[in-house]
Amino acid sequence: MFVRIKTTPNSPKKAVQIVESLRDGNKIKQRIVRHVGTALNDDELKRMQELAEHIKASMEQGSQPGLFPAEEIAEIAIQARNRQTDESLPVDLKKLREQQRVIVGIHEVYGRVYHEIGFDKVISNPKRKPAAVKNLFHVVMGRIANPKSKMATVMDLSENFGVELSLPSVYRMMDQIDEKVISNIQQRAYRTACGLFKRKIHVVFYDCTTLYFESFTEDELKENGYSKDMKFNQPQVLLALLVTEHGLPIGYEVFPGSQYEGHTLEKAVKKIEDDYRISDIVFVADSALLSDDNLKLLERLGKRYIVGARLKSMSKKYQEKIIDKTDYRILTKPDDENEYSIKEMLVNNRRLIVSYNEKNAKKDAHDREKSIERLISKLRKKNTNPAKLISNFGYKKFLQVKGNATVEINQEKIEREKLWDGIHGIITNHPDLTPEQIIRQYHGLWQVEQCFRLSKHDLKIRPVFHWTPPRIKAHIAICFMALTCTRYLHYRIKTQHTTLSEQQIRQKLLSAQISILKHQQSRILYGVPSSINPDVKKIYHLMGMKISDVPFRIN
Repeated sequence: MFVRIKTTPNSPKKAVQIVESLRDGNKIKQRIVRHVGTALNDDELKRMQELAEHIKASMEQGSQPGLFPAEEIAEIAIQARNRQTDESLPVDLKKLREQQRVIVGIHEVYGRVYHEIGFDKVISNPKRKPAAVKNLFHVVMGRIANPKSKMATVMDLSENFGVELSLPSVYRMMDQIDEKVISNIQQRAYRTACGLFKRKIHVVFYDCTTLYFESFTEDELKENGYSKDMKFNQPQVLLALLVTEHGLPIGYEVFPGSQYEGHTLEKAVKKIEDDYRISDIVFVADSALLSDDNLKLLERLGKRYIVGARLKSMSKKYQEKIIDKTDYRILTKPDDENEYSIKEMLVNNRRLIVSYNEKNAKKDAHDREKSIERLISKLRKKNTNPAKLISNFGYKKFLQVKGNATVEINQEKIEREKLWDGIHGIITNHPDLTPEQIIRQYHGLWQVEQCFRLSKHDLKIRPVFHWTPPRIKAHIAICFMALTCTRYLHYRIKTQHTTLSEQQIRQKLLSAQISILKHQQSRILYGVPSSINPDVKKIYHLMGMKISDVPFRIN
C-alpha cells in the first residue's frame, strides 16, 4: 500500500488516498483502499498526508480492534453484524421479544481508536491478565460515554451497553495500574502523536489544574492547597498536562495538592528529555507558571519558552511604555480577521511582545462595568460585610477603605484599570520567531485549556471519589486514556473536513444502537440496528468502518 495524491485539472483540490497495487493478468491495477480526504491548500495537504501515512501504518500492522472473547451480548452483536451476509431471515415477528437495546457506537468507533493507540497493550503481560485488559477497555469506554463513579459505570455498562463487569474486578484492575502501566499509557499517547505528524514535536503546551476530593483527610498525595475551584478546605492534587500544538495529550504528572504549580516545571522538562528524548522544544504556558526562577531554569537548561507576562507587576517605567499606544504597529492575527496592534521591547534581556486588540478592550470594559454594578449593589445593602468584599478577588481592586470600616468605590483605580483594556503581554527568549509567530503559538494555549475543560466537565475527572494514592493515580490514568481517545478521534475527523466537536461526536455515537431480539421458541437472537444518522455514517466512513441498518442473525 502507498499514499497517493490525486490532482484535479484547473482546480486547487488534491485528493489524498491510500492505494494498493493488484495484478490482473499481465497488468498492474490500483485499488483505492481508503479515501482520506480532499485538501484545499498546502497546509491541509501536509496534515492529510501525515494522517494517511498513520492510517496506512495501522492497516499494515493489522491494528484493527479485535474485540474480547464473546462474553457480553454487545460484543456478540457487534461481531455478528460485522460478518452478516445477504441471506434472508424468515422469522415470525410475533414470536420475537426484545431482550435489550445496546449502544454499540462508542465501543465500535472509540474501540477502534483505543486499539490504534495501543492502549490494549499497556497492562504488563496482557495475555495472562485478560480480565484486567477487558475491564480497563470497558471502563475507559464507559468514561467516554457517560463519566460517573466506578459503581455507576458498572451499572451503566450493564443497562445500556450490554457489558457485564463486577465492581470488585474493576477495583482489582485499578490496583494493577502501577507506575509502569502509567508510563506505558503515556508512551502510547506520545508515539501516536509522533506517528500522526511524521516529524518531531517542537512545541509543547503546558498547564496545571487542581482536582479536589470528596474527602477531608489528607495523605502524602492529597493535601490542602490553593484551589482553582475555591475548595480551600478540601484535599486536592495538582495535575500538570502536556499537549501538542494540535491538541493531542502526550503526558501528564500528578503532584501533591500543596505544590505551587510554578514549581512543577522542572519535572516536566526532565520528563520530556528522559521519557520522550526531545531536546529541541518550545514551552508555551500561561502567566500562572511565570516566575523569574522558572524562566532562569529554562534558560539554564537551554530551553525556549513563550509565556504570558504579568504586565501590571512590572516596574512603573515599563508599565508607562506599555500603556502608551503611540508606537504600536498594526498587524492582522493570522487565523482570523481581528486586528492587533503590537510593540516589542527588551525586559531583562528577554523579549516582551505587547499586543492590543480593540475587541478584547470592549470585552474588558464590559466585564468591568458588570463587576462594578454588582459591587455597587452589594455596597447599598445594609447587611453587607465589608471584610468579605475586600477579600473578594474581583472586587478588591476597585475598593478603598476609609476610616475604620467604611468601604467605597475607588474611581482612580477604575480609571487606571481602563488604560489596560485589550492589552496582553508575552515574554519569550526565542530569538528567531517573529512577533506574529509568537502570538500565534501563545494563542494555541487554548488547546491545553480545551483538554482541561473536556476532562473536567465532559469526562468529569473531578471531583474524585477515590481515597488511596494508587487508586487516585489509576483514576487519573483512566481519565487520561479517555481524553486521549476523544482528542485523537476529534483530530482525525477534523482533519478530514468534518466540523463536529468532541461532545457532538460522542452524542452521535451514543445514538448508534442495536436492539437484541430473541425468538420465543428457537431461542435464536437477532439484531435490529437503529436508523443511521448521517453524521454517524460519516464518522464510521472517516474511520474506514462500515455500518449497516440491515437486521441480522446473532447466533
